[in-house]
Formats: sequence, structure tokens, C-alpha cells
Amino acid sequence: MRLEPLRRKHIPRCVALEKLLFPGDSPWSAHAFHAELDAGAHYVAAVTEDDVLAGYAGLAIMGPPADPETSLHTIGVDPEFQGAGVGTALLRAVLRRADELGAPVFLEVRTDNERAIGLYERHGFQRLGLRRRYYQPSGADAYTMKRPPVRVAEAGEATA
Repeated sequence: MRLEPLRRKHIPRCVALEKLLFPGDSPWSAHAFHAELDAGAHYVAAVTEDDVLAGYAGLAIMGPPADPETSLHTIGVDPEFQGAGVGTALLRAVLRRADELGAPVFLEVRTDNERAIGLYERHGFQRLGLRRRYYQPSGADAYTMKRPPVRVAEAGEATA
């Protein structure tokens, strides 16, 4: 498995995975992925040795360069590859980008997605609040979570 920038050629597979992973919550369209890439979001793909997209993650970067903020917009892993560390690798890759910027990271996650919540908490995220009926059309609630900014020192070490 290798990580690489998400490319437009990956988008049809992302859309197929969205439909598989998020069937009741308005899976992202090809247009949504194209718009994210056009807006300069930081997207990472996990690709197998056979060039199959196993997962993806995207980080939106907002605000002025002197005071940036980021938001984890999406992360998805093909069920065939879940539990093999792909999601962790993708999350760490986008968090590295946030760390390079010294930016906090925000996200929303379904309150019933205990696996994802655990992953986020292990990586320094804390729950900030609850967004009722956030996911549509299912009406599922979401936690808003935040990871504080981490600055990367010149020696390559992260500091809070």
C-alpha cells in the first residue's frame, strides 16, 4: 500500500466507495470531489500494489496563511481493507499537512461511528459539541471534534 496525492483519475472509485460506505447520508458526487481538488484541498489516496484505490482522505485548508484552520472533510476506506491500518495511515497523512501549517483540525463524525471516534481520539481529537440531525437524509447526529494546532519544529519534531 502506498500513499499518494489523490488524482482526478481516482474520483470514479471515490464515488463508488462513497455509495458503498455512506448509502444513507448523501454520498459525495464526482462534482464534489472535483470541487474539493479545484479549491486546493489536500487529498491523499491509499493505493494498492495493483493500483486499486483502497481509501482516501481530504483536508480543507482555510483562513490566512498566518492563522490557518483545517477541516477533515472526508475519509473513507474500502471495507475489504478496513482494519489493516489504511484509515490510520490516511489520517496521519492529512494531519501531517495540518501540522506543517500549525493549524487546528476540525471534523464531524456520526455519533454511532465508535470505530472512527476512537481513531480520532487516539490522534488527539476532543469532542466539542453535538450537531443534531447533521447527516442527511438519515438524520443521524454528529459530534464536532477538534485537534489543537501542532507546530512542526525545524528539527522535524511536533510541539503543541
